[in-house]
Amino acid sequence: MKIEVYSPTIRRKEMDAVLTALVEDKVGPGEQAKFLVQIAKEHLQFDFCLALRSPAVALYMALRALNPEDGQGVVISALSPRYYGEVIRELRLKPVYCDVAPGTAGISPETIQAALAREGEAPARCIVANHTLGYVPDMAAITQLGLPVIEDCSQSYGTAAGETLAGSFGVFTILGLEERDMLTAGGGALLYAVNRRDASVLRGITLLGENSLPDMNAAMAVIQVREAARNAEKRREIAAAYNQAALRTRHKRFVQQGDWDYNNYTFPLILETGMKDVKAYAKRKEIAVESAFEDTLAGSGGVPPGVCPEAYSLSLRTAIFPLYPRLGAADTEKVAKLIMTLP
Repeated sequence: MKIEVYSPTIRRKEMDAVLTALVEDKVGPGEQAKFLVQIAKEHLQFDFCLALRSPAVALYMALRALNPEDGQGVVISALSPRYYGEVIRELRLKPVYCDVAPGTAGISPETIQAALAREGEAPARCIVANHTLGYVPDMAAITQLGLPVIEDCSQSYGTAAGETLAGSFGVFTILGLEERDMLTAGGGALLYAVNRRDASVLRGITLLGENSLPDMNAAMAVIQVREAARNAEKRREIAAAYNQAALRTRHKRFVQQGDWDYNNYTFPLILETGMKDVKAYAKRKEIAVESAFEDTLAGSGGVPPGVCPEAYSLSLRTAIFPLYPRLGAADTEKVAKLIMTLP
């Protein structure tokens, strides 16, 4: 049986818990979403939150809440999800593409300033800081640039620097619940504000039913939050085995900026050989290996290569390997051996 990059299913007992929660809900629609917000607040320490149908809806609402003027710029990483560009253009704003810092997957104050200095760029209204592959940028320094920041910690849930949690720096923060986010609920997102001042803006938003998080997804997310600590420990064990294997190759790992502890969202390698060769080799071993940035702006051709050369280069040669809590010991050993023997 082929080992996939992401776990395609949830455990039977998890699905049973979801169905039980829905059946026992005596009050009405939306109760599971309310419960999700309640327990997420305990873990993420925010003041107020909206439970939404998708991260795209969350980004749309976060940008709208900043009251931008038509044509203003929104600074985004070239390795942001592809839908960022669509949402920004739908709001009649202009994406300002920002390169990533060398050796990292994230933007930095220096790359942001370089993007803003490009001739002809629109005046920027805000920065959307995506925590690509779970790696957190230097958020404290980025917030010092003077522009409002929207954080996207969909892939960095569980990451901390001491007592500080990923997602604590933005005016608003997006936590996606999609299939390939850290907390997988089949779809949806939380849009929250850490402090009371910013939360007052979210409280003023009238949420239409079609934009609300369905109870099925909310119930699945509740289980994900409860299981997060156990899953994080399992991810650490698997990543440790992969790290030992990677040390015996010529391929490189990303550098985490600052004092953040990596949450092992996935296991990426910056390849020194061709992506096609690595994928073909893995396929012969019945292990899926994917391009890390295929569905990003740079990876999908949405950013001219010369504008963000570091991100463009990474989009061509960064591979990710199977890493998820349900991966058994035998499969972990098999993937580690693959990494150790990569061409």
